[in-house]
Amino acid sequence: MKFILTITILILLQSCAKKEKKVVTTTPETWKGKGFTYYRAGYLKPNSGIGRRGDNFIYAPKIRFPLAYPNAYINSQVYGVGGLYGQKGNLCDKRNYSYPWRDNYCEKRTHGMPLCPAGVGHQGVDIRAKDCRDNFHYAVAVEEGIITYIGSYSIKLRGKSGRTYRYLHLNSDSIQVRRGQRVWRGQKIGRVSNNMGKTKTSIHLHFDIKETIRFGNYSKSVYIPPYTSLVDAYKRLLMGRP
Repeated sequence: MKFILTITILILLQSCAKKEKKVVTTTPETWKGKGFTYYRAGYLKPNSGIGRRGDNFIYAPKIRFPLAYPNAYINSQVYGVGGLYGQKGNLCDKRNYSYPWRDNYCEKRTHGMPLCPAGVGHQGVDIRAKDCRDNFHYAVAVEEGIITYIGSYSIKLRGKSGRTYRYLHLNSDSIQVRRGQRVWRGQKIGRVSNNMGKTKTSIHLHFDIKETIRFGNYSKSVYIPPYTSLVDAYKRLLMGRP
């Protein structure tokens, strides 16, 4: 699936973000009394990077949420409680398992990211499951497609849409798919863990989306913003219509 993003809009978004001199916060959005609240796309945790504020486009419409069941929490692993640059505490602190959600696409990283205002950043978002149990909560296919890669702690799913979805930090022994296998939307893939090869990370799922888009006269495969698509998918999950 290919779509056009005008380079003019991209430049304007980046220019506006770079001109901000102070941290701006917003009131979290609430949704239908379900207890689910979330900050708007691009409003990262203060001092954690510059997000794509004002970009509320749903880049991957109608995908399923990548965890099998609620509740789930999108927030920073690095700048959250117990994280490298976060408040002191345990990574399993209950504050990390509470709403509101906060976008962490474009959070400070060294990966080249043409859609991030800084030109570098976090390639996707980090999602904590309902609680801090390791190797317990299932990740699932967000759409029908083919498994194209299985690494030591990551899986790639090429969807019928043409987008590639990447799942990181799954428990290796829990993987229930194989390379080349066709999977169905909602099919279990593996369980969320702290696996990062020879090192460990927090217990969470890193989820990102890659797609080929047009920049003027050329096309490029890039990591696109997943946050708004996940907000939309989570609302459907809470309603029992994933």
